[in-house]
This record gives sequence, structure tokens and C-alpha cells, in this order.
Amino acid sequence: MKQIFEDTATAFALKTDSELERAYFLFRMIANEPLVRIGTAMTNFAIKAHLPVEGLIRATVFDHFCGGVNERDCMPVVDKMYTKNVCSVLDYSVEGKDTEDPFDDAMEMILKVLDFVKEKDAIPFAVFKPTGYGRFALFQKLNEGKSLTAKEEEEWQRVVARFDKTCKKAHDLDVSLLIDAEESWMQDAADQLVEEMMRKYNKEKAVVFNTLQMYRWDRLDYLKELQKRANKDGFRIGMKVVRGAYMEKENERAEEKGYKSPICASKQETDDNFDNAVAYILNHLDTVSIFAGTHNEDSSYKLMRLLAEKGIANNDNRVWFGQLYGMSDHISFNLAAKEYNVAKYLPFGPVRDVMPYLIRRAEENTSVAGQTTRELSLLKKERQRRKIV
Repeated sequence: MKQIFEDTATAFALKTDSELERAYFLFRMIANEPLVRIGTAMTNFAIKAHLPVEGLIRATVFDHFCGGVNERDCMPVVDKMYTKNVCSVLDYSVEGKDTEDPFDDAMEMILKVLDFVKEKDAIPFAVFKPTGYGRFALFQKLNEGKSLTAKEEEEWQRVVARFDKTCKKAHDLDVSLLIDAEESWMQDAADQLVEEMMRKYNKEKAVVFNTLQMYRWDRLDYLKELQKRANKDGFRIGMKVVRGAYMEKENERAEEKGYKSPICASKQETDDNFDNAVAYILNHLDTVSIFAGTHNEDSSYKLMRLLAEKGIANNDNRVWFGQLYGMSDHISFNLAAKEYNVAKYLPFGPVRDVMPYLIRRAEENTSVAGQTTRELSLLKKERQRRKIV
């Protein structure tokens, strides 16, 4: 298979010279780990001290990794990407709080997004995090099999109602809904709740999607058991498959509390686990739809090969590729040019509220070996092609 991801003219076709220069500058900064640490500390301080830094943040890192401050603000980006057949997933990236009002606020925002996107082919998915809809500690208590107090039980029923209201609306509007995964010590409770929603709303097709973090060695077995239940009880599975986002935290907690880490022993095992889950789903497309969230070129090529070998059309609506906005344009835009289904996660929200997300992006890029180097080499190649340097 031709190495399509080397085509920088297609990858960066939407970027002006100045946007290309900004991206090159940002990834050079992110490649410098001490600089990321210092920048993160200074940004946190500036925001807590209410210093007027929002304009600077907005003009640099925010506009590179985010779509805007609200859903309407995102539309120029959404429309622009859709001219190249790259869809968007509007991701309200305000971190979860511990009081009730923000949970209802988060739900209302997702319901609003669902209404907003129902007529827009460019936005086929909505997304939320379980802890955007309920307290982490509540999920954790259920995960540990502990009994809830009467007050906690009432609180949990409100969480269930938020999930149900959102999933029902997605079903009624025929918009797919991605539900993100989180830490392992609350995930079982979230999985059970999402499965309830699948049983209820995925009768004809996958509307509700759960997320599998394949750096966990137990997730493929979980998927196989879920698929048995789906076959037996007559519902479809929607599954976003990713490598995972909480590895250091997971390993540290396992060591601290003396249990076996849920994380694969090596990156190779994680890669194999991811590819095996994708292959398993492609073998069961009659009951399982996939959103393959990956910035890994090898995994993307493997999925492309599987589709070709099985005679599945590139644009089969049961198979989607996904990347984050501001990253891996060489994957997203080159796939879309070959008529694969591609969607970019497009975070939005007030600048101050989205900063934890942006800081995590910078830290993850710094820690993922090769990711930033690859981005830089492609940006450099495109700058040379355009004769900017």
C-alpha cells in the first residue's frame, strides 16, 4: 500500500503560510520538555492570578488545538475541514466539577450540541465524558461494589437520568454519541451504564458508542463478552477504540495500592492489543461499529488493509477514523482524500475552562516518543515545498 501519509500538500492544504508557521513554532516548543513544564506552570499561575493572558493563549495554542469558545464559534473551522471531507466531533472540553449544577450544565450543553448538529452532515457525532455527568467518587464507589447511601442513590439516579436523556435525544435525532473512557477504578460502573444505554437505543444500529482504552490488557476480553451479550439480547455495539490517556496515573496507583497494573507491560503489547481489537470488530461488523481513534500510522494502514481485504467500502458508515484537531493532519486529510470516513475531535469552551485540556495535550505530545518529531518533520517538509524557508 502506497505511503499516503507522506503527502504534505494534501495534509496541510487548508493551512495558510502563517498557520503553518504557527504550527511549526508550537510543535518546536512542545518538543522541549523543560519549556513545556515552565510554560505550564506560568500559564496556570497567570490564569489563577487573573492576568490578561487569554488573548495570547487564544492566538497561539488555543486556536491551534481548539475550534472556538462555543459551538457557533467552531463553524468556520467545521465548514473549512468539511470542504476536504473531514468531519468534526464537537467536544465540550470543560473539565468535570464536583457539584451538581455543572453536571446539569454539561448535559444541557451536549443536548444543545445535539440540536445544533442534527442537520449538519459535517458533524456526525457528539461526545461527553462520564465524569461530566456525575462525580468521579460516585462512579468509583459503585465500581468497588460498595452500597450507596440513600442520598448517593438519589444522586446516582440523577446521573442515570442525564445519560438516558442524552442518549434518547441522540437516538431520536439520529446523531451518534461517543462516550469517553476514564480511569480503570471507575470504568466498570461507566461501562455498565453505557451498556444499559446500548440495550435501549442501539436496537437497529449503533447510536451510543462506548470507548475501549487498549493499553489495558483486559479490554479485548471485555469486548468479546459484550459482543456475546449483544448477540443474545439483540442490540448493536458502538465502540471507539483508542490506546489510552491515563497510563502514568494507572501504573502509579497500582504500585501504591499493591495490585496488578491494568496497563499492558509494553508499548508493543498495547499496539498489538489495539490492532487485535480493530481486527475483531472488522470480523463482527454486522453487530459492532467502530470509531478508530488513533494517531498511529501503522494502525491506520492496517485498518485500511483489512477493509480492502474484506471488500468493505472505504466509506462504509460502520467504520470511522478519528484524530484530534491540531494533530496528525497527514493522517486525517490523506485518509479523507481516499474517501475514508474521518472525523476530527474539535474541542471548544471558554479559554480559561479549556486550559486543563490544552495543558494535557502539550504534556502528552511531549511524552509520546516520536509524535512531536513526526509532526515537526512533516511541517518542515511542507515549508520547504512552499519555499517558506
